[in-house]
Amino acid sequence: MFKKEAKYFQQKLLKWHREHNKRKLPWKGEKDVYKIWLSEIILQQTRAGQGWKYYERFVKTFPTVQHLANAPLEEVYKLWEGLGYYTRCRNLHATAQKIAFELNGHFPNTYETILKLKGVGPYTAAAIASFGYNLPHAVVDGNVFRVLSRFFGISEPIDSANGKKIFEQVARQCLAENEAAVYNQAIMDFGATMCKPENALCATCPLHRKCVAFEKKIVTQLPVKERQLKQRSRWFVFFVLEHKGTFAVQQRTQKDVWQHLYQFPLMEFPSEKEWSAFVKSKTILDKQNLFAVKKAQQLAVTKPVMQKLSHQTIHAVAVVIHIGSFQQPMKAVEWRAKADLPKIPFPKVIHQLLQGKLLELF
Repeated sequence: MFKKEAKYFQQKLLKWHREHNKRKLPWKGEKDVYKIWLSEIILQQTRAGQGWKYYERFVKTFPTVQHLANAPLEEVYKLWEGLGYYTRCRNLHATAQKIAFELNGHFPNTYETILKLKGVGPYTAAAIASFGYNLPHAVVDGNVFRVLSRFFGISEPIDSANGKKIFEQVARQCLAENEAAVYNQAIMDFGATMCKPENALCATCPLHRKCVAFEKKIVTQLPVKERQLKQRSRWFVFFVLEHKGTFAVQQRTQKDVWQHLYQFPLMEFPSEKEWSAFVKSKTILDKQNLFAVKKAQQLAVTKPVMQKLSHQTIHAVAVVIHIGSFQQPMKAVEWRAKADLPKIPFPKVIHQLLQGKLLELF
């Protein structure tokens, strides 16, 4: 398709990598396949800058796949806390157990067997295969889509079936098969530091002489996406309930955001209007008798906080309540001591609410 241009692209990219690429990342050049796999799972849906500290924490806490496999899932969630996309964390732990207990600690060493691991897709399998074993598989992530789309002038949507086929074919054409690890690192670093989503450094780009997007002045228009995520807003009220020095928490088991993390008892409202009216009520407990209490005292209502996720925005407040006694026991909650709360994996929005030092009221 682009045989001649692909050779030029490859040579210029590798020259830039050897002479000018100064990007530092803790997993660059790593040959321990466990650490490569760990970094790639963390970097799914996560910027390198954010993932850096999580990677270092995981390596320090779980230096080998056996350490990770033997850890309680709640401890792994706690370390993952704040990274989002928590399915990655469940898959990470499950795959660690498979490797440690079923494969005797030996990581799969072919693209096809790596791809069979839970939580590993084509991009991640290619990255592990190339970085861990220098196998000739081209990575195709967001950075790569952007660089290839602009240089070759590919306007096919990157999220379409045909677009993915085209980009995979072009990526294979450009791959330096004998230096797969070096080439894959080079193109990802180039996308992150030179051919950036915004404010691309075209003037100093070693590829701009033959870059179609630069020539046609369409750099900001590429790559093209077929679908845009629809955003929605959700309206939450969390109840921080204290009773005899313990606090009510519950695990989110439904298939929704933050699955398997913990929260304080929650009410969700269908609209901002209803949420706001409830929050502004001076007698929340008296009007609702939400938790079948005999004696209770509302201590505080927090200021609203907001957390933006990929496809939704969470608006939340917390109502802090001391409960003296109940008419009947609360169901579907665990009562945890105040000292235990820092060990429990909560979503980011809970931490935002607790920043006001609400627990110091007790």
